[in-house]
Amino acid sequence: MSDKKPKKPQKLRARLPRGLEDRGPAAISATRAMTDTIRAVYERYGFEPVETPAFEYTDALGKFLPDQDRPNEGVFSFQDDDEQWISLRYDLTAPLARYVAENFQNLALPYRSYRAGYVYRNEKPGPGRFRQFMQFDADTVGGALSGPSACAADAEMCMMAADTMEALGIPRGQYVVKVNNRKVLDGVLESIGLGGDENAGRRLTVLRAIDKADKFEWSEIEKLLGSGRKDDSGDFTKGANLDEDQIEAIRQCLKFKITVNRLPDDTWHRHMDGELPKKFRAMKGAATMNAALSELGDIAELVISSGYGEDRIRIDPSVVRGLEYYTGPVYEVELLLETKDEKGRPVRFGSVGGGGRYDGLVSRFRGEPVPATGFSIGVSRLQAALTMLGKLDTKPQAGPVVVTVFGGDIAGYQKMVAELRNSPIDPSRPDGPCIRAELYLGNPKHSLGQQMKYADKRNAPCAIIQGTDEKANGKVQIKDLIAGAGLTSIEDRTEYLKKQAEAQIEVSETDLVVEVRKLLTRHGVRWD
Repeated sequence: MSDKKPKKPQKLRARLPRGLEDRGPAAISATRAMTDTIRAVYERYGFEPVETPAFEYTDALGKFLPDQDRPNEGVFSFQDDDEQWISLRYDLTAPLARYVAENFQNLALPYRSYRAGYVYRNEKPGPGRFRQFMQFDADTVGGALSGPSACAADAEMCMMAADTMEALGIPRGQYVVKVNNRKVLDGVLESIGLGGDENAGRRLTVLRAIDKADKFEWSEIEKLLGSGRKDDSGDFTKGANLDEDQIEAIRQCLKFKITVNRLPDDTWHRHMDGELPKKFRAMKGAATMNAALSELGDIAELVISSGYGEDRIRIDPSVVRGLEYYTGPVYEVELLLETKDEKGRPVRFGSVGGGGRYDGLVSRFRGEPVPATGFSIGVSRLQAALTMLGKLDTKPQAGPVVVTVFGGDIAGYQKMVAELRNSPIDPSRPDGPCIRAELYLGNPKHSLGQQMKYADKRNAPCAIIQGTDEKANGKVQIKDLIAGAGLTSIEDRTEYLKKQAEAQIEVSETDLVVEVRKLLTRHGVRWD
């Protein structure tokens, strides 16, 4: 017989995976308020909701590397039981392209839709950089391929982005929608020998390097365009291996300026400053660049005609966006105001959303040109900015009214809870929100003090108490927990005793709903 004691079962350690976050009621409530505002703006522009799954076939996302037997490390992927690769969506645009292609014959074109949801990046997490985060997109698919109508769809996205920022409480002058056209950079890359499918990888590296211009000095961008860059942690990022002349050509293409003015005779005048036209006018790729500049001028005319000046929407050649599928105008929303982080260091929020034209995504499925343009808000990033600015209420929302339990017939307590739950807060609005209430479902032997501690943790506005004596007399006690929380600040004893008496009243059972309504109204508790 062995003397060894049986091993205790190994206790599992609770741990959150890197790059993810748990979110509580206050953060969720703030997100809901923010997304409701965004949704209202999108719907005002005529967009309708659609949902797509979090998983897609990996080839539909366009993230498969042909020289490997697994998907790109930028996405989370697995093989299904039929050995097909499936990935968590990297953004909301590629799944929409698949949805439109699959339902093309049944959709009213142009198809105007919006969707919100989490997206997933299999990348190194860092401060403010998560592997799961929320986006809120709007897209127009299947419109005009070129000309004024196509530019109008792009201009509309920029105007909607500006309207959304102001609806969220960001005043004019503290944000800007910056617009560029990817064909400008495409033409330059073609002129310096980076055209063609064989250079797709280097072009993507260039795009991602320039896309960091709002975070890094140009000297750091040059490293990413050249041999590579080592960050403060020692991690090395491979560069595009461009030479000095190629890097200089890219630098110059980020410096032009387009000015558009309406003349007294209601015609338009366009003026361009910068080195771009002089430098590249006679080079390969010039036609692509000229088409891009013309489209930017059209967009500028459209937004100015609608009352959106350069203080809200402006042409900015530094915007390129880091995804390769953009084929024309691209745009970013940048918050201009500065604030301080928790350590008192100055912080500029930078980009909180963006998008552009992607005429090739749906075309991959259909084998014919399908124009598309869209805009995406980084909800998680924008929420952090709005919270820091005090534009979102992050205080915990009021919890439910808590009905305490003191033995006896629990059905009587449950009846009280049901009566509260079925009663509108405002009797003049019978279809409005009802009172939130819950029965204390902890150990029935818990004391009143223990149940009150629970109600405090639940952030309950009040607690309902009915002991044996109250039950016999058809009475209930209502303890005002909001008023009670303020008693600690009262120093005068007489005033304290008066307020303490007011914080707990006894009423008839038949008046319970009426008195709870009065308390909720007094403290401004709405739950809607």
